[in-house]
Amino acid sequence: MRDRMLAGELYQADDPDLAEALLTAQDLTAAYNTTGAREPAERRRILEELLGHIGDDVDIRPPFRVDYGRHISIGARTFANYGLIALDVAAITIGEDCQIGTNVQILTPTHPIEPGPRRDKWEAAKPVTIGDNVWLGSGCIILPGVTIGDDTVIGAGAVVTKDLPAGVVAVGNPARVIRDIT
Repeated sequence: MRDRMLAGELYQADDPDLAEALLTAQDLTAAYNTTGAREPAERRRILEELLGHIGDDVDIRPPFRVDYGRHISIGARTFANYGLIALDVAAITIGEDCQIGTNVQILTPTHPIEPGPRRDKWEAAKPVTIGDNVWLGSGCIILPGVTIGDDTVIGAGAVVTKDLPAGVVAVGNPARVIRDIT
Protein backbone atom coordinates (compact mmCIF):
# COMPACT_ATOMS: atom_id res chain seq x y z
CA MET A 1 0.00 0.00 0.00
CA ARG A 2 2.91 2.35 0.73
CA ASP A 3 4.20 2.04 -2.85
CA ARG A 4 0.69 2.71 -4.19
CA MET A 5 0.34 5.73 -1.91
CA LEU A 6 3.65 7.24 -2.99
CA ALA A 7 2.80 6.62 -6.66
CA GLY A 8 -0.43 8.61 -6.29
CA GLU A 9 -2.58 5.51 -6.81
CA LEU A 10 -5.57 4.44 -4.75
CA TYR A 11 -4.47 2.79 -1.51
CA GLN A 12 -5.85 1.96 1.92
CA ALA A 13 -4.33 3.76 4.88
CA ASP A 14 -5.05 0.98 7.38
CA ASP A 15 -2.08 -0.98 6.03
CA PRO A 16 0.05 -2.08 9.06
CA ASP A 17 3.26 -0.42 7.77
CA LEU A 18 1.47 2.85 7.09
CA ALA A 19 -0.29 2.68 10.45
CA GLU A 20 3.07 2.27 12.21
CA ALA A 21 4.59 5.18 10.28
CA LEU A 22 1.60 7.33 11.23
CA LEU A 23 1.99 6.41 14.91
CA THR A 24 5.70 7.24 14.80
CA ALA A 25 4.92 10.66 13.32
CA GLN A 26 2.22 11.25 15.94
CA ASP A 27 4.70 10.41 18.70
CA LEU A 28 7.28 12.82 17.26
CA THR A 29 4.79 15.66 16.75
CA ALA A 30 3.47 15.16 20.29
CA ALA A 31 7.04 15.46 21.59
CA TYR A 32 7.66 18.51 19.39
CA ASN A 33 4.45 20.21 20.45
CA THR A 34 5.38 19.91 24.14
CA THR A 35 8.86 21.43 23.80
CA GLY A 36 9.38 24.87 25.23
CA ALA A 37 10.39 27.97 23.32
CA ARG A 38 13.76 27.84 25.11
CA GLU A 39 14.53 24.38 23.66
CA PRO A 40 15.56 25.16 20.06
CA ALA A 41 18.12 22.33 19.89
CA GLU A 42 15.55 19.74 20.97
CA ARG A 43 12.99 21.12 18.52
CA ARG A 44 15.54 20.91 15.72
CA ARG A 45 16.48 17.33 16.68
CA ILE A 46 12.84 16.23 16.57
CA LEU A 47 12.21 17.94 13.21
CA GLU A 48 15.31 16.30 11.73
CA GLU A 49 13.96 12.92 12.81
CA LEU A 50 10.40 13.66 11.67
CA LEU A 51 10.84 15.43 8.32
CA GLY A 52 12.36 14.25 5.07
CA HIS A 53 14.43 17.44 4.79
CA ILE A 54 14.75 20.60 6.85
CA GLY A 55 16.98 23.50 5.86
CA ASP A 56 18.99 25.73 8.15
CA ASP A 57 17.22 28.24 10.39
CA VAL A 58 13.71 26.83 9.90
CA ASP A 59 11.29 27.88 12.64
CA ILE A 60 7.99 26.04 13.11
CA ARG A 61 5.95 27.17 16.09
CA PRO A 62 3.92 24.45 17.79
CA PRO A 63 1.37 23.07 17.45
CA PHE A 64 2.43 21.30 14.25
CA ARG A 65 0.61 18.32 12.73
CA VAL A 66 1.57 15.92 9.93
CA ASP A 67 0.52 12.51 8.65
CA TYR A 68 3.97 10.97 8.14
CA GLY A 69 6.44 13.85 8.20
CA ARG A 70 9.05 12.06 6.10
CA HIS A 71 7.40 13.25 2.87
CA ILE A 72 7.92 16.92 3.80
CA SER A 73 10.85 19.03 2.64
CA ILE A 74 11.27 22.56 4.02
CA GLY A 75 13.87 24.98 2.69
CA ALA A 76 16.20 27.18 4.71
CA ARG A 77 14.96 30.19 6.66
CA THR A 78 11.29 29.27 6.36
CA PHE A 79 9.01 30.32 9.21
CA ALA A 80 5.70 28.66 10.07
CA ASN A 81 3.53 30.26 12.72
CA TYR A 82 1.24 28.41 15.15
CA GLY A 83 -1.04 25.65 13.91
CA LEU A 84 0.49 24.39 10.65
CA ILE A 85 -1.17 21.20 9.39
CA ALA A 86 0.77 19.47 6.61
CA LEU A 87 -0.90 16.21 5.56
CA ASP A 88 1.93 14.57 3.64
CA VAL A 89 0.40 11.45 2.13
CA ALA A 90 2.22 12.65 -1.00
CA ALA A 91 5.27 14.91 -1.08
CA ILE A 92 5.04 18.44 0.28
CA THR A 93 7.90 20.65 -0.84
CA ILE A 94 8.21 24.10 0.74
CA GLY A 95 10.91 26.37 -0.62
CA GLU A 96 13.38 28.67 1.11
CA ASP A 97 12.49 31.92 2.88
CA CYS A 98 8.76 31.18 3.04
CA GLN A 99 6.41 32.75 5.58
CA ILE A 100 3.48 30.60 6.70
CA GLY A 101 0.75 32.24 8.77
CA THR A 102 -1.24 30.77 11.62
CA ASN A 103 -3.54 27.81 11.04
CA VAL A 104 -2.47 27.10 7.47
CA GLN A 105 -3.40 23.71 5.99
CA ILE A 106 -1.34 22.04 3.26
CA LEU A 107 -3.27 18.99 2.12
CA THR A 108 -2.25 16.18 -0.25
CA PRO A 109 -4.94 13.50 0.39
CA THR A 110 -7.81 12.94 -2.03
CA HIS A 111 -10.77 10.56 -1.88
CA PRO A 112 -12.85 8.94 -4.61
CA ILE A 113 -15.99 10.75 -5.69
CA GLU A 114 -17.74 7.41 -6.21
CA PRO A 115 -19.43 6.25 -2.99
CA GLY A 116 -18.36 2.58 -3.17
CA PRO A 117 -14.58 3.03 -3.18
CA ARG A 118 -14.89 5.84 -0.64
CA ARG A 119 -16.97 3.60 1.65
CA ASP A 120 -14.31 0.90 1.23
CA LYS A 121 -11.72 3.41 2.56
CA TRP A 122 -9.71 3.88 -0.64
CA GLU A 123 -7.84 7.15 -0.95
CA ALA A 124 -5.01 8.71 -2.96
CA ALA A 125 -2.85 11.83 -2.88
CA LYS A 126 -1.28 14.49 -5.07
CA PRO A 127 1.93 16.37 -4.19
CA VAL A 128 2.05 20.05 -3.26
CA THR A 129 4.96 22.32 -4.20
CA ILE A 130 5.47 25.79 -2.76
CA GLY A 131 8.24 27.89 -4.30
CA ASP A 132 10.82 30.12 -2.61
CA ASN A 133 9.84 33.30 -0.76
CA VAL A 134 6.11 32.49 -0.75
CA TRP A 135 3.86 34.03 1.91
CA LEU A 136 0.85 31.92 2.91
CA GLY A 137 -1.57 34.13 4.85
CA SER A 138 -3.25 32.90 8.02
CA GLY A 139 -5.93 30.29 7.61
CA CYS A 140 -5.29 29.57 3.95
CA ILE A 141 -5.77 26.06 2.59
CA ILE A 142 -3.60 24.56 -0.14
CA LEU A 143 -5.37 21.65 -1.84
CA PRO A 144 -3.85 18.48 -3.35
CA GLY A 145 -1.78 18.77 -6.52
CA VAL A 146 -1.18 22.53 -6.29
CA THR A 147 2.07 24.27 -7.23
CA ILE A 148 2.69 27.86 -6.10
CA GLY A 149 5.41 29.83 -7.87
CA ASP A 150 8.25 31.77 -6.25
CA ASP A 151 7.52 35.12 -4.56
CA THR A 152 3.73 34.64 -4.59
CA VAL A 153 1.50 35.88 -1.76
CA ILE A 154 -1.67 34.02 -0.77
CA GLY A 155 -4.18 36.10 1.18
CA ALA A 156 -5.53 35.04 4.55
CA GLY A 157 -8.34 32.52 4.32
CA ALA A 158 -7.79 31.76 0.63
CA VAL A 159 -8.45 28.27 -0.70
CA VAL A 160 -5.91 27.42 -3.38
CA THR A 161 -7.49 24.88 -5.72
CA LYS A 162 -5.12 25.14 -8.70
CA ASP A 163 -1.59 26.17 -9.61
CA LEU A 164 -0.54 29.79 -9.18
CA PRO A 165 2.32 31.44 -11.09
CA ALA A 166 5.33 33.18 -9.60
CA GLY A 167 5.11 36.78 -8.42
CA VAL A 168 1.38 37.27 -7.90
CA VAL A 169 -1.08 38.02 -5.12
CA ALA A 170 -4.00 35.57 -4.91
CA VAL A 171 -7.02 35.77 -2.61
CA GLY A 172 -10.46 34.26 -2.13
CA ASN A 173 -12.26 30.95 -2.39
CA PRO A 174 -11.28 29.63 -4.78
CA ALA A 175 -8.08 31.69 -4.81
CA ARG A 176 -7.72 33.92 -7.85
CA VAL A 177 -4.90 36.21 -8.91
CA ILE A 178 -5.74 39.85 -8.22
CA ARG A 179 -2.45 41.41 -9.27
CA ASP A 180 1.17 40.88 -10.19
CA ILE A 181 3.86 41.80 -7.70
CA THR A 182 6.08 44.47 -9.20
